[in-house]
Amino acid sequence: MRKIIAKSLIIPPYNNYNIYRGCTHGCIYCDSRSKCYEINPPFEDITVKINALELARIELSKKRRKIMVNSGSMCDPYMPIEADLGLSRQVLEIICEYGHGAGFLTKNTLAIRDLDIMMKINAKALAVACFTLTTIDDDLAKKIEPFASFPSQRLIALNQFAKAGITTGARMTPLLPFITANIENIKAIVAACAKVSVKFIRIFGIGTTMREGSRDYFYDNLDHLFPGLKQKYQNLYGNNYICLDPNHERLEQVFQDECDKVGIVYRNEDISKLYKIPEHNHQLSLF
Repeated sequence: MRKIIAKSLIIPPYNNYNIYRGCTHGCIYCDSRSKCYEINPPFEDITVKINALELARIELSKKRRKIMVNSGSMCDPYMPIEADLGLSRQVLEIICEYGHGAGFLTKNTLAIRDLDIMMKINAKALAVACFTLTTIDDDLAKKIEPFASFPSQRLIALNQFAKAGITTGARMTPLLPFITANIENIKAIVAACAKVSVKFIRIFGIGTTMREGSRDYFYDNLDHLFPGLKQKYQNLYGNNYICLDPNHERLEQVFQDECDKVGIVYRNEDISKLYKIPEHNHQLSLF
């Protein structure tokens, strides 16, 4: 663990924040390993913004209206280190204190620890719990996301949040060509999400991304886990950043059709509405 004093925490215009830099979930496709993010190696040696609580209080106290504050856009807020430090929970408590809304994205069911504070935030503004689901096959997930919670556990957590009245979502990204980018997997994820009352699923195309820093790590793992697949990727994508599945248009249509069948939102404009803090208008008494 490395400690730093950060200059700021909540980044406009989307009000995202990351308390931690780096990750220990070991996902083979992780874009945050990319050199452009300047997370010094080793990636698993987590950098902690030790003044995160102070910054959160200063920055949130200056907001004149309620905002949604979101964590997990780059590095998971619920890595195992969070169980010891508790910084993600303490930031949520500050968010709640100032009456703002909060959302998170994670692959770790440690997040369920904070259901109580998320319920309080939801009562004052809005709370959104989102889990990444690239497969519902626990055995496959153990290969491509080796130290994250099993998908079956994430679905249980989503169900708990939903039953508590929290808006829930899933991020179905990335879908790895020739591994998870297939009709069966997409249908299975959507069906599983529907069973636990997930409101939205966000995707960013049917495929993955690779660039300097993340590409070598991904390829090294492909060689070990899926012999022969690295060469197929190299022949098809070369040094491309965006690597769409050859059948991506058909697969995206399948995804949309399955979501429409069960009433799950997937268009960005509709998902954005679920992140809008409702206005609580109280009727004035005549007496």
